[in-house]
Amino acid sequence: MVELKTAAEIERMRVTGQFIAGVLAELREKAQIGVNLLELEACVRERIRERGAVSCYWDYAPSFGRGPFRNTICLSVNDAVLHGLPFDYHLRDGDVLSMDLAVGIDGWVADSATTVIVGAAAPEDARLVRATELALEAAIAAAQPGNRIGDISAAIAEVARAHGYPVNTEFGGHGLGRTMHEDPHVPNDGAPGRGFRLKPGLTIAIEPWFARTTARVVTDPDGWTIRSADGSRTAHSEHTVAITATGPQVLTRAA
Repeated sequence: MVELKTAAEIERMRVTGQFIAGVLAELREKAQIGVNLLELEACVRERIRERGAVSCYWDYAPSFGRGPFRNTICLSVNDAVLHGLPFDYHLRDGDVLSMDLAVGIDGWVADSATTVIVGAAAPEDARLVRATELALEAAIAAAQPGNRIGDISAAIAEVARAHGYPVNTEFGGHGLGRTMHEDPHVPNDGAPGRGFRLKPGLTIAIEPWFARTTARVVTDPDGWTIRSADGSRTAHSEHTVAITATGPQVLTRAA
């Protein structure tokens, strides 16, 4: 069931979104050559503790994972793109690191992801990361009241195909608010004019992610980390967006 939010509730989600934006900005600075993924996880735990927030990931046990998840952020490196478990790994020059964070503050959730390239960026990796960012902006522009979920999905896929990247539809965006995952599902490919109509008060996480040369994914033995099936590099960008009468508002974009 889709739950529409009041203007006051959207503002409470914005508080959470701004906290997440700040943490991800800090992590983008910290993600340097030689830094251990566990250091980034420790930083997130400390920021959550300081703020009195609640991790949406800790103890999360969905049907697609080997739960419970016992970390506060998903950190996915190179060919890993989603649900990456932080582990004892020191970042290397040229690594592509996707960071996905969802927390709740005072009962209201937001969710965002960003991808950085550590050290020197290979041109093909920079192009891949930029494509997810452009797809996210195109999807946000399509998130107008009166449009449909398919318009968002089609906007993402159009950018992917323009760059020559295949699109996976197993994992995509989703509604959120009181919990991390609510209706509706927001696929990364779809038909314009189809699907749930976008109404003021709808809050969704839009999250394009691409692998360079495949739409197929595999799951690590850890039961969580999702990788491109052919080992090609990946990238992921995500924002929490509220549909309002005057257009989309991005709740996780730094003010």
